[in-house]
Amino acid sequence: MQTYYIDLHIHIGRTMYGAPVKITASDRLTLTNIMEEASERKGLDIIGIIDCQVPEVQAEIHHLIEREEAVELMQGGIRYKNTTLLLGAEIELYDDCCQGPLHVLCYLPTLAKMEQFTVWLSRHVTNITLSTQRFYGEATLLQHKVHTLGGLFVPAHIFTPFKSLYGKGVKQSLSEVLDPARIDAVELGLSADTVMANELEELQSYTFLSNSDAHSLPKIAREYQQMALQAPTFQEVKWALRQQYNRKVVANYGMNPLLGKYYQTTCRHCLQPMYATEVCSYCMSSDSVKGVAQRIEELTNHTHLSQSHHPPYIYQVPLEFIPKIGPKTLNALIQHVGTEMDVLHHASQATLEEVVSTTIAQCIIANRNGKLSIEAGGGGRYGRLNM
Repeated sequence: MQTYYIDLHIHIGRTMYGAPVKITASDRLTLTNIMEEASERKGLDIIGIIDCQVPEVQAEIHHLIEREEAVELMQGGIRYKNTTLLLGAEIELYDDCCQGPLHVLCYLPTLAKMEQFTVWLSRHVTNITLSTQRFYGEATLLQHKVHTLGGLFVPAHIFTPFKSLYGKGVKQSLSEVLDPARIDAVELGLSADTVMANELEELQSYTFLSNSDAHSLPKIAREYQQMALQAPTFQEVKWALRQQYNRKVVANYGMNPLLGKYYQTTCRHCLQPMYATEVCSYCMSSDSVKGVAQRIEELTNHTHLSQSHHPPYIYQVPLEFIPKIGPKTLNALIQHVGTEMDVLHHASQATLEEVVSTTIAQCIIANRNGKLSIEAGGGGRYGRLNM
């Protein structure tokens, strides 16, 4: 058994033909650019690209396979250099059972299965060529289809105030909208961690994922996990999410929730901290964006919670968040050390000091040990380091 670094939520900005996919994502986020970044710079073993339902994205995968730059694996996934691609799709649900829209991630094992899914999905969305389209039909119908095709179904960034399971989708329980038996894992999002999610009894049996939700190349792997697998394939990840055959997530690496854009409740107008039922003491507005911490407090049943089986959640600040690590410095570190994963996890302080100052090297080591001081974010504004 080996361990692998994995980020399963990466968007595509443009197809190889220049057509937009995720409107808010960088134009540089083409499938090939993502694969190259993940393999050569980030050091990720497995990634999930969640816009693979788009026909032109599938055409680019076929192009790479025909040029023998990529190969489809027997156990699922597409291998490109040092990285395996898992084929995913992000979809917006808002059926009659939903309180508001929520996003889910659907992963399919093979290109043929994803192409079948595209044909079926195109009858339930307005525009199959764009990312995160609204699904017209019952949420459980989508769950059933994904599992019929041998896929995985994962609610995305489940606590964020907008377009998430607990932020908008349900009043109290996921069973209001989804079939609990057809959920393979849940994605925590940037403003929550394992301790926070474990406050909800109905989540305790699920595997927790920490993914980047990257809309640009630098944001890839700002959150990720390490899994124990026999090989970097779809089937192995499926077993890990279902905690079968000793495959499992062994650690989640994510930003301290205080760094997330929606950790605390803030005034919608001036972004100052407040409680959702109060008036802002700075601008006297009563209009707030409810933070993840407050929403979890509302959902929590404190009667009795079982012992958590989840692995450690390790706080880690993305290198680009650390003061004085700009693009040039980061490039120099990667060229000297190997990949971003090597910088984050393996390089000694002495090795780091061959490229950066002692102060920056010490900061990277402190980051590795979760010892950086943070000021909370909220209302759409990231938290920040106190340096």
